Amino acid sequence: MKYLIAGLGNIGPEYETTRHNIGFLTLDRLAEQEGVTFSTERLAMKSEFKYKARQIHLIKPTTYMNLSGKAVNFWLQELKIPKENLLVIVDDIALPFGNLRLRAKGSSAGHNGLKNIEQVTGGANYARLKFGIGDNFHKGQQVDYVLSPFTKEEFKLLPEKMDKANDMILSFCTIGINRTMNQFND
Repeated sequence: MKYLIAGLGNIGPEYETTRHNIGFLTLDRLAEQEGVTFSTERLAMKSEFKYKARQIHLIKPTTYMNLSGKAVNFWLQELKIPKENLLVIVDDIALPFGNLRLRAKGSSAGHNGLKNIEQVTGGANYARLKFGIGDNFHKGQQVDYVLSPFTKEEFKLLPEKMDKANDMILSFCTIGINRTMNQFND
Protein backbone atom coordinates (compact mmCIF):
# COMPACT_ATOMS: atom_id res chain seq x y z
CA MET A 1 0.00 0.00 0.00
CA LYS A 2 1.14 3.51 -0.86
CA TYR A 3 0.42 6.75 0.96
CA LEU A 4 1.03 10.39 0.10
CA ILE A 5 1.67 12.71 3.02
CA ALA A 6 1.72 16.38 2.01
CA GLY A 7 3.04 18.94 4.47
CA LEU A 8 1.98 22.44 3.47
CA GLY A 9 4.20 25.51 3.67
CA ASN A 10 6.10 28.07 1.67
CA ILE A 11 9.60 27.69 0.24
CA GLY A 12 12.37 30.10 1.06
CA PRO A 13 14.42 30.93 4.16
CA GLU A 14 12.14 33.82 5.12
CA TYR A 15 9.27 31.34 5.70
CA GLU A 16 11.25 28.46 7.17
CA THR A 17 10.22 28.76 10.82
CA THR A 18 6.85 30.49 10.42
CA ARG A 19 3.56 29.16 11.73
CA HIS A 20 2.29 28.67 8.18
CA ASN A 21 5.15 26.20 7.58
CA ILE A 22 4.23 23.70 10.29
CA GLY A 23 3.47 21.11 7.58
CA PHE A 24 7.04 21.39 6.25
CA LEU A 25 8.52 21.37 9.76
CA THR A 26 6.55 18.28 10.78
CA LEU A 27 7.63 16.31 7.70
CA ASP A 28 11.24 17.41 8.18
CA ARG A 29 11.12 15.89 11.65
CA LEU A 30 9.48 12.68 10.39
CA ALA A 31 12.08 12.31 7.62
CA GLU A 32 14.86 12.81 10.16
CA GLN A 33 13.36 10.18 12.48
CA GLU A 34 13.09 7.73 9.58
CA GLY A 35 16.64 8.46 8.39
CA VAL A 36 15.64 9.81 4.96
CA THR A 37 16.28 13.12 3.23
CA PHE A 38 14.31 15.25 0.80
CA SER A 39 15.34 15.77 -2.80
CA THR A 40 14.07 18.33 -5.29
CA GLU A 41 11.55 16.69 -7.60
CA ARG A 42 8.82 17.99 -9.86
CA LEU A 43 6.71 20.58 -7.97
CA ALA A 44 7.90 19.40 -4.54
CA MET A 45 10.66 18.36 -2.22
CA LYS A 46 10.13 14.61 -1.91
CA SER A 47 11.17 11.72 0.27
CA GLU A 48 9.93 8.22 0.94
CA PHE A 49 10.35 5.33 3.33
CA LYS A 50 8.81 2.00 4.20
CA TYR A 51 6.90 1.52 7.45
CA LYS A 52 5.14 -1.74 8.38
CA ALA A 53 4.94 -2.83 4.73
CA ARG A 54 3.56 0.56 3.65
CA GLN A 55 5.33 2.80 1.15
CA ILE A 56 5.05 6.32 2.55
CA HIS A 57 5.78 9.23 0.21
CA LEU A 58 6.36 12.66 1.77
CA ILE A 59 6.06 15.88 -0.22
CA LYS A 60 6.60 19.52 0.60
CA PRO A 61 5.12 21.43 -2.37
CA THR A 62 7.44 24.02 -3.92
CA THR A 63 4.47 25.78 -5.52
CA TYR A 64 3.91 28.04 -2.49
CA MET A 65 0.95 27.53 -0.20
CA ASN A 66 -1.79 28.94 -2.44
CA LEU A 67 -0.98 26.51 -5.28
CA SER A 68 -0.41 23.38 -3.16
CA GLY A 69 -3.07 21.48 -5.10
CA LYS A 70 -0.92 21.44 -8.23
CA ALA A 71 1.83 19.45 -6.47
CA VAL A 72 -0.56 17.23 -4.50
CA ASN A 73 -2.54 16.30 -7.61
CA PHE A 74 0.60 15.67 -9.67
CA TRP A 75 2.06 13.26 -7.08
CA LEU A 76 -1.25 11.46 -6.53
CA GLN A 77 -1.37 10.79 -10.29
CA GLU A 78 2.35 10.11 -10.72
CA LEU A 79 2.46 7.57 -7.88
CA LYS A 80 -1.03 6.17 -8.60
CA ILE A 81 -2.12 6.74 -5.01
CA PRO A 82 -5.87 6.80 -4.31
CA LYS A 83 -7.16 9.99 -2.71
CA GLU A 84 -8.23 8.08 0.42
CA ASN A 85 -4.50 7.45 1.04
CA LEU A 86 -3.70 11.18 1.01
CA LEU A 87 -3.06 13.05 4.26
CA VAL A 88 -2.39 16.81 4.27
CA ILE A 89 -0.66 18.45 7.27
CA VAL A 90 -1.74 22.05 7.64
CA ASP A 91 -1.70 24.95 10.13
CA ASP A 92 -5.01 25.92 11.74
CA ILE A 93 -5.70 29.22 13.53
CA ALA A 94 -9.01 27.90 14.92
CA LEU A 95 -7.15 25.44 17.17
CA PRO A 96 -5.07 26.45 20.21
CA PHE A 97 -1.31 26.15 19.72
CA GLY A 98 -0.18 22.52 19.57
CA ASN A 99 -3.65 20.97 19.43
CA LEU A 100 -3.91 18.34 16.71
CA ARG A 101 -7.10 17.32 14.95
CA LEU A 102 -7.38 14.64 12.28
CA ARG A 103 -10.34 14.85 9.89
CA ALA A 104 -11.40 12.48 7.11
CA LYS A 105 -12.68 15.43 5.04
CA GLY A 106 -14.06 18.91 5.53
CA SER A 107 -14.10 22.48 4.38
CA SER A 108 -11.01 24.56 3.75
CA ALA A 109 -12.15 26.95 6.53
CA GLY A 110 -10.62 29.77 4.49
CA HIS A 111 -7.17 28.14 4.26
CA ASN A 112 -5.84 28.91 0.77
CA GLY A 113 -3.67 25.78 0.56
CA LEU A 114 -6.64 23.51 1.33
CA LYS A 115 -8.89 25.55 -1.00
CA ASN A 116 -6.48 24.97 -3.88
CA ILE A 117 -6.18 21.23 -3.15
CA GLU A 118 -9.99 20.98 -3.24
CA GLN A 119 -10.16 22.88 -6.54
CA VAL A 120 -7.44 20.87 -8.27
CA THR A 121 -8.28 17.38 -6.94
CA GLY A 122 -12.04 17.77 -7.25
CA GLY A 123 -13.39 18.03 -3.73
CA ALA A 124 -12.74 18.04 0.00
CA ASN A 125 -12.81 14.24 0.38
CA TYR A 126 -9.25 13.79 1.65
CA ALA A 127 -7.79 13.48 5.14
CA ARG A 128 -6.16 16.42 6.82
CA LEU A 129 -4.21 16.76 10.03
CA LYS A 130 -4.77 20.23 11.43
CA PHE A 131 -1.96 21.56 13.60
CA GLY A 132 -3.15 24.34 15.90
CA ILE A 133 -1.16 27.56 15.76
CA GLY A 134 -3.58 29.64 17.83
CA ASP A 135 -5.20 32.94 16.98
CA ASN A 136 -3.17 35.45 18.96
CA PHE A 137 -3.59 38.34 16.52
CA HIS A 138 -5.69 41.48 16.17
CA LYS A 139 -8.40 41.81 13.56
CA GLY A 140 -6.87 42.23 10.11
CA GLN A 141 -3.49 40.84 11.19
CA GLN A 142 -4.04 37.18 10.28
CA VAL A 143 -1.58 37.14 7.36
CA ASP A 144 1.17 38.75 9.43
CA TYR A 145 0.50 36.27 12.24
CA VAL A 146 0.66 33.07 10.18
CA LEU A 147 3.78 34.32 8.38
CA SER A 148 5.54 35.20 11.65
CA PRO A 149 7.91 32.83 13.47
CA PHE A 150 6.86 30.80 16.48
CA THR A 151 7.68 32.35 19.86
CA LYS A 152 10.57 30.99 21.96
CA GLU A 153 8.05 29.30 24.27
CA GLU A 154 6.29 27.69 21.31
CA PHE A 155 9.62 26.50 19.84
CA LYS A 156 10.35 24.66 23.08
CA LEU A 157 7.03 22.80 22.81
CA LEU A 158 7.14 22.10 19.06
CA PRO A 159 9.24 18.88 19.09
CA GLU A 160 6.76 17.10 21.38
CA LYS A 161 3.78 18.30 19.32
CA MET A 162 5.43 17.33 16.02
CA ASP A 163 6.27 13.88 17.41
CA LYS A 164 2.60 13.36 18.25
CA ALA A 165 1.64 14.55 14.75
CA ASN A 166 4.11 12.06 13.26
CA ASP A 167 2.67 9.26 15.41
CA MET A 168 -0.72 10.20 13.98
CA ILE A 169 0.66 10.12 10.41
CA LEU A 170 2.11 6.62 10.87
CA SER A 171 -1.10 5.46 12.55
CA PHE A 172 -3.17 6.82 9.62
CA CYS A 173 -1.01 4.76 7.25
CA THR A 174 -1.34 1.55 9.29
CA ILE A 175 -4.67 1.38 11.16
CA GLY A 176 -6.65 3.89 9.10
CA ILE A 177 -8.36 7.22 9.60
CA ASN A 178 -11.21 6.20 11.94
CA ARG A 179 -9.14 4.28 14.47
CA THR A 180 -6.47 7.00 14.39
CA MET A 181 -9.07 9.73 15.04
CA ASN A 182 -10.51 7.71 17.94
CA GLN A 183 -7.08 7.17 19.43
CA PHE A 184 -5.58 10.66 19.03
CA ASN A 185 -8.19 13.41 18.60
CA ASP A 186 -8.82 15.50 21.71
